[in-house]
Amino acid sequence: MTSELRQLQIGGHGDQADPIAEAVERRATLAQFFLGDPQGWKGPTIQYAGGAAALKAAAEAAGIALYVHAPYVLNVATSNNRIRIPSRKLLQQTVTAAAEIGARGVIVHGGHVLKNDDPATGFDNWHKCIDRLELPIPLLIENTAGGDNAMARRLERIDRLWDAISPAAGADRVGFCLDTCHAHAGGEELLGLVDRVLAITGRIDLIHANDSRDSFDSGADRHANFGQGNLDEDALVEVVRSADVPVVVETPGGADGQGEDIAWLRDRI
Repeated sequence: MTSELRQLQIGGHGDQADPIAEAVERRATLAQFFLGDPQGWKGPTIQYAGGAAALKAAAEAAGIALYVHAPYVLNVATSNNRIRIPSRKLLQQTVTAAAEIGARGVIVHGGHVLKNDDPATGFDNWHKCIDRLELPIPLLIENTAGGDNAMARRLERIDRLWDAISPAAGADRVGFCLDTCHAHAGGEELLGLVDRVLAITGRIDLIHANDSRDSFDSGADRHANFGQGNLDEDALVEVVRSADVPVVVETPGGADGQGEDIAWLRDRI
């Protein structure tokens, strides 16, 4: 393994009970996981034996970078108070818990507004959210694959989202997570994508490297293992190489499937 590959932080998404074991099983240096039910509203829990302090110490000792993915149900953009207000609360709880385990960041989807809402409502709600959040660690907004009313599907919307967030008090702690499957399914070409994103956000903090089961601009968020989907392999590798940031592989097959994809990507960098 070259020195360049040793420096590439790469891993998969697995169970939170023992993220260190999950990373080792994938021959990885990074572990991403949820702190609870991704489809539920209950507050985050630390399942690792010994709790947050023990997990933080174990990760540091093993050289494993930890990332936490916020629950999928969160939508801080919506005008629906029954969703937006609990979303802000749960997002804050998730960020606080992630900081306790020494996570490098929390990944959250951009969300969407209701069918008849002006997208400006969603951007304003994002500004209010960031302005009020306490962010001891970075919050990484992830581009999404579908939805005409999504805040982060297309670059034009991401541009407006960043304009809205930038004046907020916590804007310097907000970063970007670029998902290759979501970009492809969302209608954004991978070639040159890193430069186009950086021109808007000024930063990319994390790559979610996934192939896509569905066609370009399909709006479908369905991941595939590398070489088994519709992404151009060279374009996928170029995104990872040019971004030069940590990488999470979220492909199917658990530790075996992701482990093979991690090795596939390492071989091509």
